[in-house]
Amino acid sequence: MLQTLRNAWKIPDLRHRILFTLMMLVVFRFGAHIPVPYLSAEAMQQFLGSGTDLFSLFDVFTGGAFSNATVMAMGVSPYINASIIIQLLTVAIPSLERLAKEGLEGRKKLNKITRYLGIALAFVQGAGLYVTLYNMGSAITNPSVLTFFVIVLTFTAGTAFIIWLGERITEKGLGNGVSLIIFAGIVSRIPTAAYSLYSMKLGSGITVGGLVFVAAVVVVAVAAITFVVFFSDAERRIPVQYAKRVVGRKMYGGQSTNIPIKVAMGGVMPIIFASSIMAFPATIVRLLTGGNMPTSGTGYYILGCLSAGYASEWWTSVVYAVLYALLILFFTYFYSSIQFNPIELANNMKKSGGYIPGIRPGKPTSDYIAKISSRLNLVGAFFLAIIAILPVIIGAVFQINALQIGGTSLLIMEGVALETVRQIESQMTMRHYKGFLE
Repeated sequence: MLQTLRNAWKIPDLRHRILFTLMMLVVFRFGAHIPVPYLSAEAMQQFLGSGTDLFSLFDVFTGGAFSNATVMAMGVSPYINASIIIQLLTVAIPSLERLAKEGLEGRKKLNKITRYLGIALAFVQGAGLYVTLYNMGSAITNPSVLTFFVIVLTFTAGTAFIIWLGERITEKGLGNGVSLIIFAGIVSRIPTAAYSLYSMKLGSGITVGGLVFVAAVVVVAVAAITFVVFFSDAERRIPVQYAKRVVGRKMYGGQSTNIPIKVAMGGVMPIIFASSIMAFPATIVRLLTGGNMPTSGTGYYILGCLSAGYASEWWTSVVYAVLYALLILFFTYFYSSIQFNPIELANNMKKSGGYIPGIRPGKPTSDYIAKISSRLNLVGAFFLAIIAILPVIIGAVFQINALQIGGTSLLIMEGVALETVRQIESQMTMRHYKGFLE
């Protein structure tokens, strides 16, 4: 990867794209430190509490902008939610499905709809957050109608600006702009998370237990990164043979190829869906109570089973891990059914004269591909569950809040880094290609 970046830096066009991307990310991090008027950062940090709901996940993705009550507090989460909604509606609404199949122009219209929906969701989310902070009493310094619009519109404008930054990075920089912004936010939290872990275990002095803890964290982090990289690139290749066809005086076909089916087909989406569902009850309770979470009773144990690290009892972490794994399994199959259609793939192969050796075209081919996809989804779900539950195990053993080093963050950072490097390599390949004339 370092060699690829070094070679890309020698090409003027790629160097300008890299510098432009870095400059936009610096602008994003600068905006993450501009405070919102009439809002107390201390109250926002008190509102987050121990980090067991969706707002704590937002804070990780925004690089601390949420807890610091800045203009970038909403981050790109409204835009991501809008993208997921539009993606799901594309399957259900015929007009959106037609737009998705119209090529570049259709995708531009879908992106425009997603952009406006993301801004609308940012306004709604900001309004809900204002009401919750207002109920806390000390979060808003001068409550009024004007204060409501100032705070909510500032949050909305920050999200709109982040969406604009992401689109500029995608157009004039390198990689997917929104993904790189999330990547920058997560990376910016690594020093804070590392220092908090250091202060917790080694702040009062170097001990054997503290050194064992640091060594365990390093070994687990390296193993998890290796595990993620290996499974992200793993795929099953189904051989396909194309029959020979005679068109006029020429013969076409007869070549052999394959259909690659990735093991982790859904990527990080099943973890995002599962973590959102698990964090939803704690989020609702925090919104309704103004941040006053239960500390005993039935509600305390229920939230302990639905939120990592909320309750101190060990069995709540076990229940949380089991429920989390089952949700990941469900959403892995659900997201795969949306993204991958074996029947359509089998029909396209049949129209092109392709077939899988030993399998008849048509329904037997689609059944065969669906069977392989189902088995790969099981392996992929098992892999995602391990990555997602590993921080929960670390938090239960060492009594730490492992949200900032969660599996979702790890998968996002790894996926964005690999995709950006692949795009740089493809850009270099195009620029070094001399063509057939030479």
